[in-house]
Formats: sequence, C-alpha cells, structure tokens
Amino acid sequence: MLKAKIGAIIFLIIIVGLAVFLIWGRERGGGVTPQDLHLAKYYEKLGSKMVRCNLCPNRCILSEGQIGICRAKKNIEGELYSIVYGQIVASHLDPIEKKPLYHFLPGTKTYSIATTGCNLQCKFCQNWQIAQVFPWEVSSIKMTPQQVVEKALKSGAQSIAFTYTEPTAFYEYMLDIALLAHENGLKNVVISAGYINPEPLRDLLPYIDAYKIDFKGFDDKFYQEMTAGHVGPVLEAMKIIKEQGVWLEIVNLVIPTENDREEDFRNLILWIKENLGTDIPLHFTRFHPDYKLLNLPPTPIETLQKARQMAQEYGLKYVYTGNIYDPEGSTTFCPESGEPAIVRQGFFVTQNNLQNGQCSDGEKIPGVWE
Repeated sequence: MLKAKIGAIIFLIIIVGLAVFLIWGRERGGGVTPQDLHLAKYYEKLGSKMVRCNLCPNRCILSEGQIGICRAKKNIEGELYSIVYGQIVASHLDPIEKKPLYHFLPGTKTYSIATTGCNLQCKFCQNWQIAQVFPWEVSSIKMTPQQVVEKALKSGAQSIAFTYTEPTAFYEYMLDIALLAHENGLKNVVISAGYINPEPLRDLLPYIDAYKIDFKGFDDKFYQEMTAGHVGPVLEAMKIIKEQGVWLEIVNLVIPTENDREEDFRNLILWIKENLGTDIPLHFTRFHPDYKLLNLPPTPIETLQKARQMAQEYGLKYVYTGNIYDPEGSTTFCPESGEPAIVRQGFFVTQNNLQNGQCSDGEKIPGVWE
C-alpha cells in the first residue's frame, strides 16, 4: 500500500514537472526576438498549428508556442523555428586531439563553436551549463555563418568543429557554416552523440570531413536511464557515417557500475568489428563525477586499460585511452611493425613519424592526413 502511494506521488511529480517545463518554456520564449529565429528543417505540420520535428529520434510533437526537448526548436504559429541560430555561447581554438580525433590532421588546430541545446539528457553531461539550458539563460554572441568562417580563417585553424553541446540541436546553423567552410578551404568536424535521423544525417555528411561519436553504452536500458534516449539510432548513424565515407572515430565514456562490465565492452567491440571494421579508432575515456552523477567515483585506470586490451585482442587496430596519463594508450602504432607512428602527450603531438599517412615500412594507416 505504501509503495503504491509513493509511486503515485512520484508519477504526479513527473507530470507536474513536465507541465511546468512546457508552460515555462512557452512563456520564456519571449526572450527570443524575431531576428533570432530561423526556419527549421525536417518537420511536418499536423494541423491545428501542431508540428512534428523529424530531425532526431525524439520526434517532438509541439503545439503552438512549445519548445522541443532540445530547447533549440520552437513552434511559432504552426511553423518550426530554430531559436539558437547564430547565437554562439562557446568558441575556442582547440588542438584537434582534444575532440578527440587522433587520425584527422594530427597536430592542427580547429576552431570550435557551440550554441545552447542538446536532444539528450545525459546525467553525466560535462557541459550541462550550456547544453541543458534555454538560449536566453546564458550569454551569447551573435555570429553569422560568414563571420564564423572568417574568424576560423583568421585563427589559423584548418577546420571548424561543431562541439561542446550537441550539434544536432543547431543543425541549420551547422549546415550553413559547413557549406561556407568548404568553399573557403576549411574542413568540418562534428563532435556528437549521434542521435539524429537518417535523412538529415545523409544530407549533412557531404559537407563533413570527420565525425566523432560519443557512444554512451551498448545497453539500451542504460541509454534510457542515463540519457533519455535509445541506442538503436546511434548504431544506425555510425553505419551511415561509415557508408558515406566520412572519417569516423568513436569515444566510449566508461562510467563505474553503469557501463563498465566486460560484457558492455565486448558487445561494443564486436559490433564495431562486424559493422564498421577493425580500422575505426575507438577511445575508452575516463569518467569524472559531474552534473547528476556526483555520487560516482572516477573510472579506475585499470578498467580503461583492460577495455583497450580486450579490443586489441578482438582485432581492433587503433584503440586508445583518454582522460588519463597513459603514454601507450595515447600513441598510434603501426599495426604490422608495432613501431610508434604518432606519439602524443595530453592534447599535443610530440612525434609524428608518418609520411602521407604511411609508416616507415610503407603500411598505410587509415585517416585524414592532409
């Protein structure tokens, strides 16, 4: 009886919280001025001024005035608009290794940008202050796509990275920037959770040179409980990226007691091997307590090293550890000779022995090298 009452109370709290979220979002939408609006892509009208967003697997159905789960799309009089277009909340010149991308223009800089918003709700989000907020809750700088490209060129970067928050949330802005970037000789990289529908992903990929997927965990229950999403669409996105010939690297954040079982590692490793091949770089990275998971400890270094060893034993050629000091786990080795090809310390390359992506014995290491 007591359990039933507690369950009813929890259910009521959830319903009330959702209602407050929608009403608050509807009213606070006044913080977005008309010049901040940009018509969204991939949505359909359902009648009575309702719309369905088809950009990501959430497929939010919004009545007039409502804002989507991503906090970046709003239904205004029966049309869907991006309310984050052109509003930069973070921009930095980063080493490409920080993303991390290890087989993509090593040693170069990438001009990194983000707006607010994310279509997942990860309890371990490290950038929650900008990812899990509405655009009017933080300071931003207005920049047109042309201004972003000009800033990237002046910075000396060789690429633009859409990162920090979830680029899918600012899809329209990302696409317009990517088009201009290619026209001006810059490459584009997407740092994403991969929670995007096939059609918009396929339309974006011709303008993207590298895609790094933050893969949360192979178990769908984990995805639901920790991110409010599902694993299936992410697996499908990785296959599409690979099929379209865009350079792909995968990062698995290893969280103690949540996705750190040998079975979790084995399932991911075998899926990559069978669906993407053995040349895809896989990074196992260390969790640090953040956001809503402050109760968990950092990942033991031994766990990451064990996962790396397992992946190598199953045949993956390029496996790394991240967020720890591990010289071997951050070095790219020539698979046949075992000689170090690229040596890294932190986010920096200290030694690059490759010539046009080839080891001294002529073996080619897959990646984007120029």
